[in-house]
Amino acid sequence: MLLTQTGGILKPFAMIMSWIMEGIFWFLHLFMEYPRTGIAIILFTIIMYVLMLPLTVKQQKFAKLSSKMNPEIQEIQAKYKGKKDQESMQKMQLETQAVYQKYGVNPSGSCIQLLIQMPILFALYRVVSNIPAYVSLVKDYFTDLVAGLYSKIQAGGSDVVAKMFEGFNSNSARYLSDLQKNLDSGQALDVQNNLIDILNNANDKDWSLLSERFPDLAASVDSTHQAMEKFNSFLGLNIANSPSSVISTEFASDDKNWLLIIGVLMIPLLSAVTQWINTKLMPQAQSNKDGQEGTMASSMKTMNTIMPIMSAVFCFSLPIGLGIYWIAGSVVRSVIQIVVNKRLDKIDVEDMIKANLDKVNDKRRKAGLPPQQISTNATISTKNLEAKKEKTAEDKARIAQDIKDSTEYYNKNASKPGSLASKAAMVRQYNEKNNKENKDKDNQNSKTEEDQKDKEDNKKVKK
Repeated sequence: MLLTQTGGILKPFAMIMSWIMEGIFWFLHLFMEYPRTGIAIILFTIIMYVLMLPLTVKQQKFAKLSSKMNPEIQEIQAKYKGKKDQESMQKMQLETQAVYQKYGVNPSGSCIQLLIQMPILFALYRVVSNIPAYVSLVKDYFTDLVAGLYSKIQAGGSDVVAKMFEGFNSNSARYLSDLQKNLDSGQALDVQNNLIDILNNANDKDWSLLSERFPDLAASVDSTHQAMEKFNSFLGLNIANSPSSVISTEFASDDKNWLLIIGVLMIPLLSAVTQWINTKLMPQAQSNKDGQEGTMASSMKTMNTIMPIMSAVFCFSLPIGLGIYWIAGSVVRSVIQIVVNKRLDKIDVEDMIKANLDKVNDKRRKAGLPPQQISTNATISTKNLEAKKEKTAEDKARIAQDIKDSTEYYNKNASKPGSLASKAAMVRQYNEKNNKENKDKDNQNSKTEEDQKDKEDNKKVKK
């Protein structure tokens, strides 16, 4: 059986989803003898995306704030473009951090939401792609045929396996290596589970080949095939078949079923269209004041163009059931996106920023830190860098002015310009003059401070 059923990091997620899928099948079984897998996939997709709605809302809030915030970040990046010195890099980092704090956004917020969703989505795909591994109601229909095939494998070994599934489609054949490995190690249960995996992905041509090769099992093959056709029937299509295999079979036939060909072609087409609509509903990144887009925004646009095309290509070669899952997922995401967009449009961005900052400050208060200390420090640090730069320029100007003044004083007052004694005397006179001026300034400042203090004391006495 698949790794998600027997172990691996996805096992907990897959097992929870298998309970949901099993429940859906048993619910549908109340109304029909053979619950339709296509309907179960659609219901399952809706339930899973509704359960993930809180994560989706958080991700869309981040995207909405990012669309407002990115132009400011792009301006900061443009401001320091080409500057690789440590001071410029530090200032750019501090200013960027201040923008994130202004909007109350964690730079890794979007990544965290995606990381949480990724194992759920991977496990969801696993469950949908191998229903019998997780739904006992479907698995039980394979029991008799698998027992017959396993007995033949026991009697003939690897040669029988090679003959048994020769010419099967690639989706079924990918399980052959696992089957051979489990057969060599004597894992009987795993071999039987591998047989179910292969048969579950078999198309009409594969079932015919199996019936021809084992006439004594023909009745069991036909009954299992008919049961799977009933399970897999969806709007006249067998969801176990891929559009490519259906089209190749129909074109090889003298009596072509054009309605069936059009029907299977609609799967990849609808997958591409719904994927494209979904990307258009996503919040779009805004350009900066110069109309330029960031690298990330440009990459996202490229991905949004490529993804619908890739979706169509995959759905053309994979079983129709997976195409239904992708279409259902895109439709559900689009509906949720419309609802979330309407809700977010009613929320003022400034209110969202204030709410985010309030949450940050609550966390800081619990940690014993003053509100907005990080943002304040970032601003102060940036100002300190500017002040340091201004002070350095001020010092240089003062030194240059001192040199100029001393030179003028020397040229004007030296009795014998150029002599060593004259230079020493002039230095002494210049220092005495400057010391006297500085002392007079200090006395003046001290007197001014004393006068100010006397005025304040008089005011207090009057009061």
